[in-house]
Amino acid sequence: MQKLNIAILSYRSARFGGGQGVYVRDISYVLNLMGHNIDVISGPPYPDLHEEVNLIKLPGLDLFETFSFRDRLKKLLIKKNKKIDDYYEFFSVLLGGFPEPKTFGTRANKFLDGIKKYDLIIDNQSISYGMLEIQKRFPFIEIIHHPITIDYKHELESSKKIKFRISRYRWYSFLKMQKKVAPKINRIVTPSNSSKHGIINEFKCDKKNITVINNGLDTTEFSPIKNFPRNKFRLITTSSADVPIKGLDYSLKALKILKKDFPKIHLVVIGKIKKDGHTQRVIKELKLEDHVIFKSNLSKLQIKELYASSSIAIVSSLYEGFGYPVIEAMSCEIPLIATNISSIPELTSDYAKLIEPKDEQMISNGVKEILLDYPKYQEIARNGRQHIIQNFNWLKITEEYEKIILSTIEKFKNANF
Repeated sequence: MQKLNIAILSYRSARFGGGQGVYVRDISYVLNLMGHNIDVISGPPYPDLHEEVNLIKLPGLDLFETFSFRDRLKKLLIKKNKKIDDYYEFFSVLLGGFPEPKTFGTRANKFLDGIKKYDLIIDNQSISYGMLEIQKRFPFIEIIHHPITIDYKHELESSKKIKFRISRYRWYSFLKMQKKVAPKINRIVTPSNSSKHGIINEFKCDKKNITVINNGLDTTEFSPIKNFPRNKFRLITTSSADVPIKGLDYSLKALKILKKDFPKIHLVVIGKIKKDGHTQRVIKELKLEDHVIFKSNLSKLQIKELYASSSIAIVSSLYEGFGYPVIEAMSCEIPLIATNISSIPELTSDYAKLIEPKDEQMISNGVKEILLDYPKYQEIARNGRQHIIQNFNWLKITEEYEKIILSTIEKFKNANF
């Protein structure tokens, strides 16, 4: 395959903030290893990239760095050469919206106007109006991890309070744009069959435009640590606190049940707790203040060490387009309990204990069962790591990306011949 110049667009790529930053770092690196020149064009917060990959910063106002009105106003006032997008971004956030996908798309389209050097553009889920313009000028692939309409529905189900529902309506107002844009995208890549079905149903996209390519994992970074002491009573999960779709409430309720038989049991949550938020209130109501530990801003080595020190990993999500915590835990060779929903059974195969969502009793029973026969589940975990190595390695996934890149470029050339 010839050497290509590829730009990866990402409206935000937080280093520690969920799967998007991880995806941008990994996909840019493997495309670079394939021999291509890679530029990541990102809005703030910016990604942590491998040194071989070039970062082009496309600054927005980064208004979610703070929740102080004064600080946000200062960000607007000190911005030089302000454009309409800057004012739109400020007032949209002021009214409770999330404008970053839209404003980034506009900025990216303007940035690329007149630039001819790129052979391919990949957008990481902004699904914005600007991408339709970029698609006219370049071979283009849109990455959709999963339709965010599903997050919106789960949030609405979590509360019937009018004020909360209005705030969610404002926050997810960008979905109107994504529902209009997605069906007009010619080439979509998504990481699971579950996400593909969601994109077809939620965004009304033509299935022939969607290709499933799993995300990969560096199984040397996420690996077991020999002779590392495990704490029998330590459970571990990954969750963005106060995001209902992650199902953390049910892991906490299970912990409450388990505490009766295992007084030393505790849960490490990889994620940041929101002060005075829903999760903090639930922990207090369940009297689990001394049994839950939150860890955030961790390196991959620190995450690996936490898995190595824990006895069981739990993924109690209500939906996962592609569950990085699932394959990370399995790659670290730790017994796993996970919900039997969306993409999760695609990832785990037979190497995890699958349970029904929203069922704290099943989580509790699963933990007890594993603890009472731990050697059996350790063997399952060892086989689970081999399953991840065989099916989610970047060599296999790179070959699939090569095919889609070549076909996208060829189709674009033929359409413009």
